[in-house]
Order: sequence, then structure tokens, then C-alpha cells
Amino acid sequence: MAHMLVTGGSGFIGQILCAQLAEAGHNLTVLTRDADRSAKILPQGVRLIAAFAELRALEPVDTVINLAGEPLADKRWTESRKAQFYASRVGLTRALHDHFHGAANKPRVLISGSAIGYYGAHGDEVLDEQGATSDCFSHRLCAAWEQEALRFESFGTRVCLLRTGIVLGAGGGALAALLPLFRLGLGGPIGSGRQWMSWIHRADLVALIRHAMDIESLAGALNGTAPHAVTNREFAATLGAVLHRPARIPTPAWAMRLLFGEMADELLICGQRVYPARALDSGFHFAYPQLKPALSQILSN
Repeated sequence: MAHMLVTGGSGFIGQILCAQLAEAGHNLTVLTRDADRSAKILPQGVRLIAAFAELRALEPVDTVINLAGEPLADKRWTESRKAQFYASRVGLTRALHDHFHGAANKPRVLISGSAIGYYGAHGDEVLDEQGATSDCFSHRLCAAWEQEALRFESFGTRVCLLRTGIVLGAGGGALAALLPLFRLGLGGPIGSGRQWMSWIHRADLVALIRHAMDIESLAGALNGTAPHAVTNREFAATLGAVLHRPARIPTPAWAMRLLFGEMADELLICGQRVYPARALDSGFHFAYPQLKPALSQILSN
């Protein structure tokens, strides 16, 4: 089986991915800043490293899955936070490239994280992988991250750029922040509620990563979203319905801006209506293309 290197392997997406890859018999190495925590989360037999230099003692790497990145939505964006976003994404991907530049064996494929913030805000426009972009911090961050990943092409490595939407799953992600209010019947739309939310069930995102690993024709941008985006108002109403709670208490845009500043405009008040054209064209099947069944499955657990 293949030797795979994963960054972000103990995160919300990575831990599920690593569990599946280990069960399939692959040899996994995970870059981690907290070996004790990772050892408790990840399957036995996963090798943990603190620096890329430790890879030299291991067998050549066939596949790199680069998911690491400081969370964007948990705090107000300050200049120091923005620097952390760049260091944990662009800087780490650069260090990854520099390691393999000096290695005798290059990876066959790199699946590298990005986000739908790459596109910026475009109202109701449907955005496939060729969609227009607008200048904002999220776009600049994602563009720089993708450019670092694309440097792997000089090795002959196939590079897939996973532009991920809002990931929904149990025990973390966006739902962890929303559920306490919605369970009390205090949830509702943010701002106008007309902004689009391009979401994906965590199980589908993990399956899409594995699909991209195997489909040799997939290279370049790949939207990691379900086929049916919803407005924020629809999302709130659907979550309320699944929980059997009212979801009609709006949060004014001005309040979100007061609390979160620039982050509110880019992640909460504005949005993107993203369509996963390349995933569908490559034959990928979404287990959860619609929001209500996705939320029902997650919350049933």
C-alpha cells in the first residue's frame, strides 16, 4: 500500500480521512504540532512527525494531503491573526515544497487545501471552478496558498486544489458554533439572510479527497461543495426544522460587524454560490447533495 503524508491529520476533516486511509491499509505519516493529542485521536500505527526532515528516515511518499491551516472563523481577524493564516497555509506549503525539492523521490499526487473564499463575493452568480474572482483578504490568502501548491507541478506531481466550502459534521466545524443557539430556539438568519452558503457533508468531503487521489485526470481546482447551495435564510430554517425548534431570530449585520469586523463581511454576511462541476463531471457521487438529509444524518448521531 502507498505511503501517504498528511498535514492537518488531527483536524476536523483529517482525523476522519486518516481513519479511513489506515483502515484501507495505507502507511500514514502525519505532521503534527501536538503528538500527544494526535496519538489519542488517530489510529494506532500512524507515524507522527514534528518536522519534514524526519521524513528522510522513512520510505518515499506517494501521496501528500495538505489540509493544515489555522482556523479562520473562530476569532476576529487582527494583523497577527492574518499572519498566522498565511504562515499555517502558505508558509507550510512552501516548507513542504522545499523538502521535496531536495528529496530524491517526488510524490505522485498532492491534494492541497484551499477554500471557496478564493472567489470572493459574487451575489447570486453560480461559480464553478472557472468562476470569476473579486479582491478580498480571503481571495489573496487562497490564491497565494494555491500558487505554492502548484509549484509541485515542476516535480511532475499531479496537483489538485480543493476549494472547500462550509463543512458540516458532528463534533466540530460550523455546526458546533451554531447548535447551542438553535437548540434553544434562538437561531435565525444573519443579516439579510440572502447570502449563499455553499456547504458539504464531512463524509462527502473525505470521499471527494479519496476520489481525487485516485482519478488521474483530476488536476487543478476542485470545488469541495455539495451541488445544492442554500441561502443563509434557508440554512437557518432547515436547521431549525431538523431540530424541531423555531429559527426566526435574525442577527443584524451591524452586530456581526461590531463583533467580528472584516471576518464578518467575508465569512458571514457575504457568501458564494459554488457548484462542484469538476467533481460531478469526473463521476463523483455525493451521498448528501441536499441540506436537510445531511443535517438529519449528522444530528441523528
